[in-house]
Amino acid sequence: MDKIKPLFTATATATGGRNGHTESSDGMVKADLSVPKAMGGPGREGTATPEHLFAAGYAACFVAKQQKKDATKAKVTCAVTIGPREGGGFGLAVKLNVEDKSLPQADLAALAKEAHEKICPYSHATRNNVDVTLEVAGG
Repeated sequence: MDKIKPLFTATATATGGRNGHTESSDGMVKADLSVPKAMGGPGREGTATPEHLFAAGYAACFVAKQQKKDATKAKVTCAVTIGPREGGGFGLAVKLNVEDKSLPQADLAALAKEAHEKICPYSHATRNNVDVTLEVAGG
């Protein structure tokens, strides 16, 4: 495992598990949680799941300025799927869709590949643990 030089730490506390509440220590993120009906839960309106929060974080930190190319206009959609694992318990699968019509397809694909393989901390954390599919749509 690679060592990191800490720059920032986000802290959040959850109470009540998947049918509870989570909040960051600075109050910037607050979410009531509910297990979706598809997973046998109550699926309460106006609630989130841990997968919503993970998808939002992954999408937000995926592509930006790299190699003197600006992909800050890119729209990154992250879909996080949860389901039973063959080996027991639950696992995740991720699909990242990166779209920026202002950049040529080849340039955007190269930026997305570099972000996924070398830069994004979520990609580093999921590598060899989560099936991640990358789709790119440039101009």
